[in-house]
Amino acid sequence: MSRFLFVVPPLIGHINPAVGTAAALAARGHDIAWAGPADLVRRLAGPEAQVYPCVRPHLVPDRATKITDRTAELKGPAAFRFLWESFLIPLADHMAPPIREAIEEFGPDLVIADQQTVAGGMVAESLGLTWVTSATTSAELVDPLAGMPKVAAWLDGLLEALRGRIADGRGTADPRMSPHGVLAYTTRALLGPVELPEHVWLVGPSVTDRPPSADFPWQWLAGAERTVLVSLGTANADASAPFLNAAVQALSGMAGVRAVVVDPAGSVTRTGENILLRPHVPQLPLLARVDAVVCHAGHNTVCEALWHGVPLVVAPIRDDQPIVASQVTDAGAGVRLRFGRADARRIADAVDTVLDEASGHRAAARAVSRSFRTAGGSAAAADRLEALLTLRRNK
Repeated sequence: MSRFLFVVPPLIGHINPAVGTAAALAARGHDIAWAGPADLVRRLAGPEAQVYPCVRPHLVPDRATKITDRTAELKGPAAFRFLWESFLIPLADHMAPPIREAIEEFGPDLVIADQQTVAGGMVAESLGLTWVTSATTSAELVDPLAGMPKVAAWLDGLLEALRGRIADGRGTADPRMSPHGVLAYTTRALLGPVELPEHVWLVGPSVTDRPPSADFPWQWLAGAERTVLVSLGTANADASAPFLNAAVQALSGMAGVRAVVVDPAGSVTRTGENILLRPHVPQLPLLARVDAVVCHAGHNTVCEALWHGVPLVVAPIRDDQPIVASQVTDAGAGVRLRFGRADARRIADAVDTVLDEASGHRAAARAVSRSFRTAGGSAAAADRLEALLTLRRNK
């Protein structure tokens, strides 16, 4: 049997797909370890997970800023610059030494590094190890910087400087796209006709069944004709207040509709009897019981909704979200809103549209769902990783 080390950032949407893949490998008898945020990994992968802590809040450099510190006004190139300069690069500097220690202690046959944990790929390559990228969003697959050569050159400079600091300048590969293989948790039905190299593997979402949470009031959903989930993800709390309040206004009193609104910052000021406000929800079990999702077009939320054949209203804020939102609408599986202009009327009209069977959005969402389930997800990802190791050993 083999040893697999998963390197992940402190972001739930980036850990969840890896959890499914790791579970599939463990079920086949392989040894699994993690390098990342210990508490978060154990909460998602199970309390017995073997974790090498690589994200220690009290050790994070002063210049590393929480991703949740961005306001709604920070968009486009400015948001991209913030993401890399103030979060991902400092995170990589912080994680690199404990990642190296984890590799030396665990002795993995293969390292699976999340696309935004660039230290994982750089350190693995500098040590001569086989490593694979875990691409939890499809944005990098479409080359988002193709039309922005100056931004691309700026990012290349950041990454090369990082390589000099954490890998002694060894290695040449893009840490976001391993030449050994890229696990892309999507399918053509959502990604579209993008030209991809052979080592990019479209395995579909890695979705792991989870039991319904005991602390969620499931009985509140009983008798609802239609249920809508509203969520802007875990990294947008500071930007969410206007949109969430508009969504609550749009859905309050809507005939035959109940809405679960995720409001981690407590920003909703008024609500209706058909609205359930929660700081957090068991999203995956809940998605099996809803009829539409209103979200920010985060790749994890979009894929989990479409896994269940649920149509979407997407209001992208920044980062990869505009790209994912375009994929949703191109697939016919949802309606797109402009985040800054999404008032109550526009949100209500969009929800009415996706709930209407005649619009075709539900049928399109179900078609994407079928492609996801056919692709194989966790099992297909595990197959690819095992095959890669076999190939490397034979060589």
